[in-house]
Parts: sequence; structure tokens; C-alpha cells
Amino acid sequence: METARGRVYWITGLSGAGKSTLAASLASILRGRGRSAILLDGDQLREILDARTGHGREERFALAMRYAKLCKLLSEQGLDVVIATISMFRDVHAWNRQSLPDYVEIYLRVPLDELRRRDPKGIYRAADAGEKRDVAGMDLAVEPPEAPDLLIEHRPGDTAESVLADVLSRLGISSFPRPQGGKGYD
Repeated sequence: METARGRVYWITGLSGAGKSTLAASLASILRGRGRSAILLDGDQLREILDARTGHGREERFALAMRYAKLCKLLSEQGLDVVIATISMFRDVHAWNRQSLPDYVEIYLRVPLDELRRRDPKGIYRAADAGEKRDVAGMDLAVEPPEAPDLLIEHRPGDTAESVLADVLSRLGISSFPRPQGGKGYD
């Protein structure tokens, strides 16, 4: 008996864009609808896979490819994978599209001035002060997705809830769990 393939929801954007918040909510909703969903966060994966890995372009690319291959392995086991990762490399996006049959790319595009305002980890302040290097979107060039399945543009006044509602609507997923025995996706 063949296991049904899961979907991969690849949520990307710069640090502070809201990737982790969106990913956690989406994974929870998928589970509530009876899907076997796993949440992967880039920061946690970095610690698990190799905490010593640097933040330069080559190291980031190598990690992004590991993340992509892990997503493939898990989705082939029937899990829906929701991953929050910067991983903005066109070669990674192309590999994902070619190698992950049920791939959904979600790009959270937030202006740098808004990311600096949010700055939950102090990354942008440290980079502006010259204390931190290899900050994606600042001194480290990124390659945003060319044709994401969902492009979520920052709008002043956005909340985590409004972004989640927008994503769910555009994916055709109700935020309410299906009754037991439901098929999962609409």
C-alpha cells in the first residue's frame, strides 16, 4: 500500500517578516483538520543540523538545500511540512519546484524599514551598528522567489491574524477544523 504524499508549505521572507508565527498557525490548523502536519523552523533546524554553521552565503545555501531535502523526505512519508525559513536562493526554489510535487511557496515581503522597526531578535540594530555581518537583506544579498504561489505584501496595520486569514483564504483552507472523517483539504 502506497502512502499518500504530503504537501510542503515553504514560508520565506527576511528575519522578522512573520514566518514562524504564520507557520505555527498554519500547522495547527492543518492538524485540526485531520492532516498529519509537522512544523519546521529555520532557527531550530540550524541548531539541530549544525549550530556551528556560519551565516555566509555558501553556508546558508547548503543549509537551505538540507532543509529542502528534509521536506522531501517527510512529505514522501505522508506528512504535510510547514517550514519557516529565510532560504532565499533561486536555485533552492527551483529545486523545490522540480522535486516536491505538492509544493506551495509563500513569500512574506516586508519592507526593510518595517523589519528594522519590528526587529524581534535585534539583528538589524546589530547590523546597523556594525556588530553583525551576513544579515540577509542587508549586507548579504537575497534572491526573493520569482513566482511564489502566494505573495503576501506587508500593509500598514497588518496583524498576524489578518495575514493568516489572507493565506488561508488564498489556499482555500477554512480556519475551522473539519468534522472527524473529513478528507483534509477543500
